[in-house]
This record gives sequence, C-alpha cells and structure tokens, in this order.
Amino acid sequence: MEDFLNSKVFGIKWSRLLLNCQQTLYMVGWALLIGTFIGLILALILVLTRKGGVVQGKAARIIYSIVNAYVNVVRSVPFVILLVTIMPFTRAIMGTTIGSTAALVPLVIYISPYLARLIENSLLECSPGIIEAAKAMGANTRQVIRYFLVPETLGSMVLALTTGAIGLLGASAMAGYVGGGGIGDLALTYGYEKMNTPLMILTVVILVVFVQLIQLLGGAISRKLRAHR
Repeated sequence: MEDFLNSKVFGIKWSRLLLNCQQTLYMVGWALLIGTFIGLILALILVLTRKGGVVQGKAARIIYSIVNAYVNVVRSVPFVILLVTIMPFTRAIMGTTIGSTAALVPLVIYISPYLARLIENSLLECSPGIIEAAKAMGANTRQVIRYFLVPETLGSMVLALTTGAIGLLGASAMAGYVGGGGIGDLALTYGYEKMNTPLMILTVVILVVFVQLIQLLGGAISRKLRAHR
C-alpha cells in the first residue's frame, strides 16, 4: 500500500492526489452542512414573511426586505471576488486565510444565500390550500413548518441541495487560488503553473465524477422521498 501511495501519476504522488480529494470532500461536506442550516432558516423567513405568507405585519415586511436584499446582494458577487473581499473576516475567525478549514468561511457565506433561494423555491411548491387547512386546524407557525411545509416539499428540497452541492464543488475548486487546498489547488499548483496538461485533465475528470455521484445520490434520495408522500 505504501509503495502505491508513493508511486506517481502525471508527476504527483497518489498520496498527494488522495489528500487533495479528501480536502475537497471536507470543504464541500462541511460547507454544505452549515450552509444548508443557514439557508433553510433564511428560506423559511422569506416564505413565511412574504406577501400572503403565514406571518404578516409591518415587522414581517421589514424582515423580508432585509433578508431578501441580503440574499440578492451576496448571490450577485462572484465567489472569487467574495473570497478575496472577506479575507480579513476569515482571518479574524480562523486566524488564517490558508487551508481547507479557513476556506469554509467564504464557502459558507457564498452557498447559504444560494441555497436559501433554491430552498425558498422548493417551499413555495407547497399548495396554499395545505397551509390554509393547517391554519384552519389551529396549527401555529412552528407546527405549519414541521408538519406541513417541510414534509410536503422535502423531495424538492433534496434536489435543490443537490444543485447547491454541485455549485459548491465548483466554488471549492476556486478556493485553490488562495491556498484552500483540494482539487482546485492541485490543478493550479501542479497543473497550470507547471504546464502539466495531463494532470489538469485528470482533475477535471475527478470533478466530473464527483458531480455525477452527487447528482445520482441526490436524485435517488429525492425519488424515494417523493414515493413515500
């Protein structure tokens, strides 16, 4: 096993290639987990406080305007620009801007609003009649979310998270520009800078495989959830 890890493919050791793959999975996994939690909260706020939503009033309109503006502004900033812009913030939180863990900060800030909008679209697929029926039965806002809104749209949300995960995979590759590690760093440092075209092609193939696996897994889970509705 040790001989295999020390052997080389297109000029780099297998151990290095596997490490970078692990770093990519680490960044995507944790950023997706944290980003989904934040994105779900933002999406619920947008759905509940929008015009005609469950929560109404002046305060709800103000909250909706603020959250909607935040989501739109962050989504309009390309990830590379966001990555560089918030470096002082990343350094303040992590103590450094280099490494896979430090890259989680810009990745989470980038993906949260993106997922919020995707999840919002999924939640809006829930029939207004179901919400009205829930309110007529005396369900409060928490119960509407837990027993009606989320269960009815869970299959669609899984597809939304699948799309977000694929976008996050691309963003994690760009994190290599600032020493974030992962496949992107491998492509830049050992591929592009050393004019190692075969290695660059290999990194593309790896990313394509990751995308296909994410899409297959997300599609399978979504179909299963929809079948049990």
